[in-house]
Amino acid sequence: MSYHHLTISERIRIEVLSILGYSTRFIAKFLHRHHSTIARELSRNKFENNYCSTSAHNNYLKRRKNSSHSSKYNDVFSNLISEKLHENWSPEQIS
Repeated sequence: MSYHHLTISERIRIEVLSILGYSTRFIAKFLHRHHSTIARELSRNKFENNYCSTSAHNNYLKRRKNSSHSSKYNDVFSNLISEKLHENWSPEQIS
């Protein structure tokens, strides 16, 4: 099962349909998404009981930017590896 993030156009449709008073299940069928996806989107991005597609998309982009994994490779490891290579250590010995 593949997973796809909501697009800005889908968020705009969610905004319009939620303003018109349609249920999450109706919106989900309209967008060919699961109803829990729509419910999570609305609950995660509602502000003062209103859903705004542009602010929801901006919040999504911020969350994606901050969700990157930290790398184990850093300056300390880089310097150590360089030193050992200059001392003619093999990669297997360094690892």
